[in-house]
Amino acid sequence: MTDTISIAGRPIGRAHKPFIIAEMSGNHNQSLDRALTIVEAAGKAGAHALKLQTYTADTMTFDLDHGEFVIDDPNSLWKGNSLHKLYQQAYTPWEWHKPIFDRARELGMIPFSSPFDATAVDFLQELGVPCFKIASFENTDLPLIRKVASTGKPVIMSTGMATVAEIDEAVRAAREAGCKDLILLKCTSTYPAVPSDTNLLTIPHMRALFGCEIGLSDHTFGIGASVASVALGASVIEKHFTLARADGGVDSTFSMEPPEMAALVVETERAWMALGEVHYGLTGKEKDSRVFRRSLYVAEDLAAGDVLTEKNLRIIRPGLGLPPKYFATLIGKSVGRPVRKGTPMSWDLLTPADAPAAEPQPAVSRNARA
Repeated sequence: MTDTISIAGRPIGRAHKPFIIAEMSGNHNQSLDRALTIVEAAGKAGAHALKLQTYTADTMTFDLDHGEFVIDDPNSLWKGNSLHKLYQQAYTPWEWHKPIFDRARELGMIPFSSPFDATAVDFLQELGVPCFKIASFENTDLPLIRKVASTGKPVIMSTGMATVAEIDEAVRAAREAGCKDLILLKCTSTYPAVPSDTNLLTIPHMRALFGCEIGLSDHTFGIGASVASVALGASVIEKHFTLARADGGVDSTFSMEPPEMAALVVETERAWMALGEVHYGLTGKEKDSRVFRRSLYVAEDLAAGDVLTEKNLRIIRPGLGLPPKYFATLIGKSVGRPVRKGTPMSWDLLTPADAPAAEPQPAVSRNARA
């Protein structure tokens, strides 16, 4: 298993902040100017990559408007459209790819795309993409996966709808065809997806099962699922992106707007930074906070020989006295000299007869020593 994958010089892995991909899809609404404005908005929001989809309606399906070639799912955003009509509306003209990619690079983003057939792979190779994406609906298209993998470039593959056996077939096909750097994305292929169907606990299981980097292709609203995925090991987050959902478009309903993308970039990085390592006890920055713990203090002026009681010994802040765990031990003991109220309790305030031969040490369990 490779701990870090490099795409266009950008390291990707759990040791690095999450790689955030803004998916334009068909949200350009067939306007190159709008597409370029989306690129600029994604760059301003802090996205690390800009992804397109590369196909034509004719490479996707037949131009038929009956039977299974028409979307009749009453819950679909695209109900009533023929497949061909939908793809004709959503596709990104191939002559737009270069200006879109060029603008993305100028803004410091990594541009790439999802090819949907062999001709799209060849076209993207000519444009010098640094990696390829396999969409969820294509993860059973083993010939396409082999074609992409044969380029030797990193492959990001969504796993929506796929069974473990189907993912295994896809992974084997990619690796056997030459893919050394593979990232699988947990994905729920409903649009939009709901959190209860997202099953983020699959992420660490998938990592262990397939021995590769894992991310999330997130179709839910908001950033909650994406942030949570980072805590479970996701190193890549993909989200559909638009200028404004109110502008419409084939994917606008479940796409992020610029302020949401900016929040996603910030909060996933915070989640990643917060993971840290297994750690107990003080951190370096907590040392100064110890003074605000409770500890034992003398609560009344005492003369030499006075006995400590629950009235003249208190558990209060700050934390400069003995720990509260010694409260019961000290009750009934005598002080060996005058002590003023507000003095932190210490062993040397006791009479020689009551002071311990050595300062008590906390018990350490066998498990803790281990």
